[in-house]
Amino acid sequence: MDPWALFLSLVIGSVGMAFFIYGKKQTRIPQLVLGVLLMAYPYFISNLWLMSGIAVGLTGLFWVALRMGW
Repeated sequence: MDPWALFLSLVIGSVGMAFFIYGKKQTRIPQLVLGVLLMAYPYFISNLWLMSGIAVGLTGLFWVALRMGW
């Protein structure tokens, strides 16, 4: 395992945990779903660029969903 991939997955997973906890406490489904996705997908992806791109893409979709009124 690449140490940078482990560090990046830890950072992304920590952000996902924060979104998950916030979504659970506030009963906000978009934050809850984003948190679960950010915690889960780094287990399956080991490429740094792909892992970063997916995190940025998911966060961008989350932002668009919030702007649309979710």
